[in-house]
This record gives sequence, C-alpha cells and structure tokens, in this order.
Amino acid sequence: MAALRLSMCFIPKIGPSHHRIVLQKCLRHHLNKRHYSLAFLSRTVIDKAYRIETITPLCLYSTHGSGVKGLTDEILKSKTTSEQENQSGNNKQQSSESEGSDKKDSKWTGKNAWKMGLIFLSGWSVLTAAGMLYIWGSPLSDPEGKPIIDEFTELPILTAYIKRAASEFSKQKQMIVEPSRERLLPDPLQYPYVQPPYTLVIEMTNILVHPEWTYGTGWRFKKRQFVDYFLQQVGPPLFEVVVYTGEQGFNADPILNNLDPQGYIMYRLYRDATRYMNGHHVKDLSCLNRDMSKVIIVDWNEKSFQLQKENAFNMEKWTGEDDRSLIDLGHFLRAIAASGVEDVRTVLKHYQQFDQPLEAFKENQRKLQEEQEKQAKQLQEQGPAKKGGYFQLGGFLKR
Repeated sequence: MAALRLSMCFIPKIGPSHHRIVLQKCLRHHLNKRHYSLAFLSRTVIDKAYRIETITPLCLYSTHGSGVKGLTDEILKSKTTSEQENQSGNNKQQSSESEGSDKKDSKWTGKNAWKMGLIFLSGWSVLTAAGMLYIWGSPLSDPEGKPIIDEFTELPILTAYIKRAASEFSKQKQMIVEPSRERLLPDPLQYPYVQPPYTLVIEMTNILVHPEWTYGTGWRFKKRQFVDYFLQQVGPPLFEVVVYTGEQGFNADPILNNLDPQGYIMYRLYRDATRYMNGHHVKDLSCLNRDMSKVIIVDWNEKSFQLQKENAFNMEKWTGEDDRSLIDLGHFLRAIAASGVEDVRTVLKHYQQFDQPLEAFKENQRKLQEEQEKQAKQLQEQGPAKKGGYFQLGGFLKR
C-alpha cells in the first residue's frame, strides 16, 4: 500500500473543550498508526460523529484517495440514512393520520354539518308527528274505558287515526282563531231584574291598569288614578260594564278582583273570546249578543276594534303617569246615558273627528254651561216664565 501524505485536519469547535481534546487524541492515534489521509471534516460531519454513543469506534480516518471507504463514512452514512428513513416514515404516518382524520371529520363537520342537522330535524319531526297522530287520533273512551263509536270507527285503523287527528287539529285551530263561543254574553235580563240600557266594553291593560316589570319584583300592574270613581259613575243602572281584554284569564282575573271589589263589572271576557286576525286579538262586538246601537267600546289599540270602528271611543294609551282622564271619560259616558241617545254611534262618530275627543267634550260642556248661565240670567230679567231644560252633547242640542 502506497504511503499517503498526511493532511492537516481542521476540527470545528464542537461541545466543551475536553470533548474536543479527546477527539483530537483519537484522531492522532489512528493517524500515527496508519498512514491514511485525514479528510477535511465539516461541522455537520463532526456533530454527527460526536453524537454516537461510543468514542472508540469513532475513528475519523478515511482512505480518501485510496479507493477504500473509511469506517467513519460508513457509520455516518448509515446513521444519516436511518434518521432520514425514520423521519420520512413519521411524516408519512402523520400525513396519513391527518388525512384519515380529515376524511372522518369532513363527513359530519364543516360544509357537511347540515347533514347531521337535517337528520336530527327529520327524526324529531317524525317522532312529533307520530305522537300527535296517536294522541289526537285515538278514539275517545267512556268512563268504563270502552271506545266511543264515532263517524271514523268503521274506517281502517290508520285512516281512522289520520281523520280523527285532522278533525282535532281543525278544532284546535278554530279555538285559537275564532271566539270560544258564538254568544259571549247571556241574554239581556228580563223583568223584574233591571237590564242597563247601554253596554260599555272596556279594555283593562293600559286603560285601567298599566303593566310594569323590574328585576326585583317582576311583573306588577299599576292601578290608574280614579278607577273607583270611574266605575261608580258608569256602573249599573246606566251601563252594563264588560271588561274585554286580550290578556289570559289566569292573569287578568285576580287583577280584576282587586280592582273592582264592589262588583261594578258585570262580565269579564278574556283572550279566548277574541278573534285572531293577522297576528292580533280582535274584539268582535257582534258576538256580544247585544244591540249594536247601544254598545260602546273604549280601547287604545285601533286594531282591537277594527271590525266595529263606529262603536269605538279611542283613548290614548296610558303609560303610568298621573292624569284625570278617567274622570272626564266617566262624565262623557254619563252624559250619553243621561241624554237617552237612540244610537250611540252617531255621537261617537262626531267625536272621532277630534284628536283629543275628551278635550272636545269638555269644551262643549263649557259652552253649554255658559249658554245655561246666559239663559238663566235672561229668565231672571224677564221674571217668572215657563221653565225648560237644555242638554248639549257634541253639537246636538236637546231639550
């Protein structure tokens, strides 16, 4: 074997100083023992060699130029190859796992999440329909538990259940849309009982009371000023007072018990007595079983009396502040009853042209009082004369 020229080895600074000394001694030992040429070692090569557990096999010599591979080259090559294979294997495994998870998640998440919602909604709808079909489609039973024969008994079981359920659904819809009964009030009282000549229909909420809600107390209803005086003025025998409200009965009934301890309110009608139209609970006065020429409805919501606007006296919505509107309203209604008007719709039509009908009525009352004082003064000047009385109601002068 030809002697090879020893090349100078440039060792990078790797690790602590005593590690470098050990590596230098190892290199000198092998170079003195064999006349091999030491390759120029880069930092990467020395780092890879330095990380091998045993230093003894780390004979960083090479036969570069002699055609014989060195031990260091083989070790580094095998170590590098194994690390690259492990890293590529891990990358492939991670990529395959991520792709598998993406495929697994993409079935019910992301853009396809609506499929799960659609399946859930469909299942819920089917169960609900089946439950309603069983509840509404089952035949009624007598006290002994025997099925009651109806018009669907002779039909096949499934057809009978479907037709009974459809009939019950129609009844439920009718209960919501239409008033609960054709005649909301009983027939007028007959002699010897006294039937008031006029019927006053009045809303409870925002006319007699105002609902208020706070975190501390929840819902509370504030009583309007002079409610007691108003009910006393318009109660029997002048008016048949009927509270007709869109509130539920279980809410309004205890309020009316506290509002009217004297019993001036003769009848109470709640939400079930209204007609549901276009999202509103409308009060149909034609179902009251009363003469429409003698019926007056007092409300703040025009949609509530849209079927009989000519019978309405529209007031402003009360929001809880102090006012005297009920006193003026009581005087107005007493004036109508005392005048014996044949058809209240003519008087109401006259006052519907004013934005403030109660103010217009008070102005007419003031003019009437001035006219009466003027006539009284003339009578005193003329001496004793035939006495006569005058009453003016909204532009109508009555003797």
